[in-house]
Amino acid sequence: MRVLFMGTPDFAVGTLEEIIEAGHEVIGVVTQPDKEKGRGGKVSFPAIKEAALKHNLDIYQPRKVREPEFIQIIRDLEPEVIVVAAFGQLLPKELLDIPPYGCVNVHASLLPKYRGAAPIQAAIINGEEITGVTIQYMDVKLDTGDIILQESIPIADNETGGSLYDKLAQLGASLLVKALGKLEDGTATRTPQDDSLATHVKMMDKEMGNIDFTQPAISIERMIRGLNPWPSAYTKLNGKTLKLWSAAVVEYSNSGQAGEVVKVDKDTITIMTGKDALEIHELQLEGKKRLSCDAFLRGYPVETGTILG
Repeated sequence: MRVLFMGTPDFAVGTLEEIIEAGHEVIGVVTQPDKEKGRGGKVSFPAIKEAALKHNLDIYQPRKVREPEFIQIIRDLEPEVIVVAAFGQLLPKELLDIPPYGCVNVHASLLPKYRGAAPIQAAIINGEEITGVTIQYMDVKLDTGDIILQESIPIADNETGGSLYDKLAQLGASLLVKALGKLEDGTATRTPQDDSLATHVKMMDKEMGNIDFTQPAISIERMIRGLNPWPSAYTKLNGKTLKLWSAAVVEYSNSGQAGEVVKVDKDTITIMTGKDALEIHELQLEGKKRLSCDAFLRGYPVETGTILG
């Protein structure tokens, strides 16, 4: 099939590679504009642009895909199908109507649950036991189109946002190629979503990681894993930002206020929460390296009674 591919981060790279490997003709790759990064203003390419350059594919980087000039470019390319994977912009009806096989999206949740920008992190934070990938037809609203295929995977007890991201990227790539085969041979089905079961998740920002120790320890532990590696869960220690990278929930009935360090061992710090306590295993002080708790305590002693936050 003549495929126009639209994607931006590394999540989308495997899907593009699988499409090429399956023998489809990728007639162009659309991604977000390059960005300046750091104080030196060095230009940073989207991950999908790097992959497209490797395969000598034509690249398009419109600021807005709804611009008439860009829409005309896509009409002239005559794609049979448009594949979208973590692109970052909604497609207007004028674009959706161009390819005869439609526009299909790789979404990292079991729709209609977790529509929106951060479904991977939300699944961990909310304590889901399974998640998966949905291949769906796109429409003008966000993640509301009919479902073509779905496949689920379990969420491990120690799953992080980063590890689940990698698993779902791989699953999404293989499932998308399977969906293209069904589109091509006419066996693709359309299953409407039940909007009454829909949940929505907003785009992540750094403020989401600010830990509220009045919450139960289990909720905080899930947040730590879900926001690892970005934007990360954090608190304050003696006025400095302290990122928490790994922790465990422990039963703790002793009195103490939320956010109080109630126990310090050679290799762990235990913090009181709204219910039970949080045993910290890996952390990172502002301006320092990420360390195991025992290594951290050798260079930065923490006393019981210290209040975090």
